Amino acid sequence: MNYDDVAAAYFGRSAEAVPQPEVPGSPARRLRDALEPIATQGWWAREPMTRLAALGLGFFEAYVWGRAAALGTPSASVVVATFGVFEPGLLGGVYERGRSAAGRDDVLAARAEGASRAVAAVVDPKAAGEVADLLLRALDGLDGMGRPLFSALRELPLPSEPAGRLWRAAELVREHRGDGHLAVLVGAGLDSVEANVLTELWLGYGFGEYSGTRGWSAEQLEAARASLEHRGWLVGTSLTEAGVRERGRLEALTDDSQAQLVRMLATDLDRVVAAGERVSGALLQVPAFPADPRKRAAG
Repeated sequence: MNYDDVAAAYFGRSAEAVPQPEVPGSPARRLRDALEPIATQGWWAREPMTRLAALGLGFFEAYVWGRAAALGTPSASVVVATFGVFEPGLLGGVYERGRSAAGRDDVLAARAEGASRAVAAVVDPKAAGEVADLLLRALDGLDGMGRPLFSALRELPLPSEPAGRLWRAAELVREHRGDGHLAVLVGAGLDSVEANVLTELWLGYGFGEYSGTRGWSAEQLEAARASLEHRGWLVGTSLTEAGVRERGRLEALTDDSQAQLVRMLATDLDRVVAAGERVSGALLQVPAFPADPRKRAAG
């Protein structure tokens, strides 16, 4: 699958309006949602994907190897563990194909150069630099315990341009939350398929609509559905009140995992969120991010 295929599938608006998912308005969640389109320019923007395609990578290989490259050149099993929510055979195979096609340094450079250009096209350098500095100062002081993707990404050299630093800062926030969310899921005793199904139904997707894009088979999805139903969180393919409460509890715990970041930003958080919303809104207009609001909420 190439970039144009992905753009055609994700960037067009549906003929039927998709309701905005009801997510918490907590500081950590507001920060996450404001920055999500910026953080993901390493794969949703045309600029980095054109560079990565020139290295011999298809869209999915570029996404997987591009994110995993922060870790070095780990085994496929390590990538599966740190990504957490994809079918292991699919993800591991994609990673190995990507790693065999292009070198780590080239992939990291292509992502950084392309994403920096994509963000620079929609934001004033001075504004980008100011917000990036606020975020990076807070992120630099965080404890990295139990956060492999965040900690590995933080070790990479920062892009030199203000827009590039804003992209990297947003990406760091994303990986910080993602690492924390996986820890919460493990603590709840959920496996990857169950976590996918619970989240997709919570956000308003149909059963398997989102999970299916992550490589899970119909049989795996049905087993997860049955397990969640046994817990009392589903009836058929609909969340029960207990299921809604449980998914809300997991979201609150994920927010708690970012409490240190929220404290570090302090009174600057509202300013960062407002600026992030403006840049993200501009990226949606390009378009360089999926139009479906559920996709923005799901990651």
